[in-house]
Amino acid sequence: MTTVHEPAAALTDAEGLAVWPASTAEPRPGELSVGGVRLTEIAERFGTPAYVLDEDEVRRRCRTYRDTFPEAEIHYAAKAFLCRAMAGWVREEGLGLDVCSAGELQLALSAGFPADRIVLHGNAKTPDDLGQALRYGVGRIVIDSPSEIARLAAAVGPDGHQKVMVRVVPGISAGGHEKIRTGTADQKFGLSISDGYAQHAIARILDQPQLELTGLHCHLGSQITAVKPYVAAVRRMVGLMARLHDQHGLVLPELDLGGGHGIAYRPGERALDLPLLARKVRAELIEACAAAGLPVPRLILEPGRAVAGPAGVALYRVVTVKHTGGRTFVAVDGGMSDNPRPALYGVRYAPRLVGRRVSTTLAPVTVVGRHCEAGDVVAADVPLPDDVRPGDLVALPVAGAYHLSMASGYNLVGRPPVAAVRDGRARLLVRRESAEDLHSRDVGL
Repeated sequence: MTTVHEPAAALTDAEGLAVWPASTAEPRPGELSVGGVRLTEIAERFGTPAYVLDEDEVRRRCRTYRDTFPEAEIHYAAKAFLCRAMAGWVREEGLGLDVCSAGELQLALSAGFPADRIVLHGNAKTPDDLGQALRYGVGRIVIDSPSEIARLAAAVGPDGHQKVMVRVVPGISAGGHEKIRTGTADQKFGLSISDGYAQHAIARILDQPQLELTGLHCHLGSQITAVKPYVAAVRRMVGLMARLHDQHGLVLPELDLGGGHGIAYRPGERALDLPLLARKVRAELIEACAAAGLPVPRLILEPGRAVAGPAGVALYRVVTVKHTGGRTFVAVDGGMSDNPRPALYGVRYAPRLVGRRVSTTLAPVTVVGRHCEAGDVVAADVPLPDDVRPGDLVALPVAGAYHLSMASGYNLVGRPPVAAVRDGRARLLVRRESAEDLHSRDVGL
């Protein structure tokens, strides 16, 4: 039997909108607007599925990082979401950029992003990745494996010069799911302190005069909501810096703590406390460096999800409503091809019906996608009005990060468009992927 939740169990409007962009408003019952633009207008103009990105929310979050960490260098992690407009906003707000491929690098450069404010990451950088980075003069390349050292030195050439960092594994487990924890030695990223690989790689880099080692890098994982792992990472990274100073007389001017800053996807969930993180990390860095007799290095942070995620809203149209096996399935016109995160690591969302007056009685439903996979679930066991029906518009907040950037061509559906909203206006940033786009790559006839 389907359980019906009484209206008293529902969240208040303020609670329900807690994870939405700050500009979200309800101009009339059942309707929502973001950036002064009604979500129904977005759906009518651009179709569904579609992504809405609040430009002011992105910019506000960039400024929050700058203001909270005034002494640090902040790089936006492009893997979370990147388009030319996003690169432009990040540049104008004074942030640098992290890229993981030649493709991300070229897109950023095409938007006018300065190459010297770009850092190249990646555990398996291809010759093309390294070649493009050197050709355009990226600010730093983060070395992730021993084999990269000789390849990079050879590509730079005896008369060249490239600033590099080393990605170190500090042996700290943190992150919202085992698939996004990267601070321990049992995963593919970085060089471990505990087995000596990090120290050995650093010694090899110092033997390459064309490579300038500017600092150490670590990234503990993603969706981290506690401050303690970052404080522990500072302690261990400074400890390594002290040993490098003793062994090589090396004083490194930079320390990159990566990103992974957790955000709330549903009302009531915890997010990383940035002011607390700043206070604790700053205090630990000063204290640890003083104890080691080292100058305090310049701190670098790499937020991605925490900048883009809360600024995005995904819009879907309900296609069918099915009652079967004691459950209610609400199927929408998108799914795992435009958001694989629920299938990959079980993320949970708080969808909302928008665009009309709805019943105040809520019922548990599972919002599913249109794809031929039983695991194509958008949001499992969530409360929606019990009068949900085909044609309704479903809005999914906190959809700005790792949705479109991880989208696929499964079932040849085509990836959704992205529209930016600001000051009551909407403009297209990324157009919908058409059947012609998909078919043009098929040259086998």
